[in-house]
Amino acid sequence: MKMTDSEEKRTDACIASQALYKTLGSSVYERYPYERRELGEGMALISLVMCGYWKPRYLVDDRNGTAVEFMNGDTVLQTITADDIDWDSMKRVPESALERARNLDAWFPTFVGSFKDGVANVSWQINPDGQYYMDDDGFGMTDDEEISLCGKIDRNGRAVGKFRVG
Repeated sequence: MKMTDSEEKRTDACIASQALYKTLGSSVYERYPYERRELGEGMALISLVMCGYWKPRYLVDDRNGTAVEFMNGDTVLQTITADDIDWDSMKRVPESALERARNLDAWFPTFVGSFKDGVANVSWQINPDGQYYMDDDGFGMTDDEEISLCGKIDRNGRAVGKFRVG
C-alpha cells in the first residue's frame, strides 16, 4: 500500500530527526563552541556560540531519540512560523522589530526554559533595549525599549499557542 504525500513527509521528517539525534550524540557537541543544557523531562538544548553569543541551536529529545534544529546557522527560527505569532499583540511594535518577527530572526537573545508537562517557555527578543548598542565607554546607547515575544513549545519545538509580546 502506497503512503500519501503527508505520510511520506512525516516518515522522512522522523528519519531525519533520528539521524540528527545520532549526530548530536557525538562528543563534538559536548565542548566549546557547543554547550548542552538539560531542560528536564528527558529534553536538552544544545547551544552554539554565534557572533559572540550563545544561541539555542538544537532541541534534543533523549526520551524519544530525536532532535530538531530549533535555530539555523543564520539565527533564523526553524520550528516556529509566522502563523505562530499573535500579530494583534504587536500593534505598537516598531517596524524594524516587526520585520525581525516576520523573518523569524533570532539575532538578539532567545531563551528556551525548562520543560514541564511536555512544554517549555521561550523568550525571543525582537528588539533589544538601548544598552545593546552602547560601547564600553557608554556611548551609542539608543532610546530603544526591549521587546520580546513569549510563547511555549512542545518536545518537537513547535509552538503551543501563539507567541505574544511579553
